[in-house]
Amino acid sequence: MKILFIGNSHTYYNDMPHMFADICREHHVDTEITMLAHAGKGWDFHVKEPEVRFNILYGGYDAVVLQHTAHPMGDLSVMAECGKKLIQWARDASARPVLYMTWTTKADGEAAQDTMSNAYRKLQQETGCELASVGDKWWEYHKAHPEVELYAVDGQHASKAGSQLAASIIAEVILKI
Repeated sequence: MKILFIGNSHTYYNDMPHMFADICREHHVDTEITMLAHAGKGWDFHVKEPEVRFNILYGGYDAVVLQHTAHPMGDLSVMAECGKKLIQWARDASARPVLYMTWTTKADGEAAQDTMSNAYRKLQQETGCELASVGDKWWEYHKAHPEVELYAVDGQHASKAGSQLAASIIAEVILKI
């Protein structure tokens, strides 16, 4: 299975795509991972980068995991417009587009998650693509396991445990486990 991850530091922190590949191997699924991720960049950046469109259309991917900028998310209409373009490119290439919903900062807390979650859910509803609800499940996991620190020291990115959680949720969607 070939997977392309498109995003920013919330994708590449702790080498999360590698953690995802490890989960795939545990489920006896051979996986080849490619990542196009740049710190602080959103989908508006990625749609302008020629290698993104080229990779999606000609990379032979089974799935394309899409993660938008998180803190702040920026103009949500730009997120939706650019997300739809990336989703369409993935579909044109016969790949499954999967939205990777991120989490709020530690300082903003769970109360701020709805804005982020709703932006991803709305795009999912409008396009019918799959959604890895990492942000929502982040807070569920935090309540069930308060002893596990999901945040890195900066209070924005994931700790190794947080990246493992993200990889697991994405794997559940892609592998249907």
